[in-house]
Amino acid sequence: MPTGRVKFYDEEKGFGFIASDDGQEVFLHASALPAGVTVKSGTRLEFGIADGKRGAQALSVRVLEAPPSLTKMKRKPADDMAIIVEDLVKLLDGIGAALRRGRYPEGAQAHKVAAVLRRVADDLDA
Repeated sequence: MPTGRVKFYDEEKGFGFIASDDGQEVFLHASALPAGVTVKSGTRLEFGIADGKRGAQALSVRVLEAPPSLTKMKRKPADDMAIIVEDLVKLLDGIGAALRRGRYPEGAQAHKVAAVLRRVADDLDA
């Protein structure tokens, strides 16, 4: 199976590109990733290739090596993170109130909240 590194990946849009070891640029769609896996630039992957509408497209992606994580020096300042976390708590309180009334958030709102949670988790885990 071919291997390569993620050249670019936009988690919100759900796609990006892989620079394969043989020099080919391969389209990467979120549906090709294993469930629950996110990738960043530099992530080393193994993947299958199929011809898509606009060229080579990755299939059945497997993460071989994650890029080195962010150092603590690249973290947001603690004061900035405190504000972000406080705003996130307010947002989640609103969702919790709606859930108590038997209402899940609409699809677009749920997607945005999930993306925010992932980003905050990444910032805390850096």
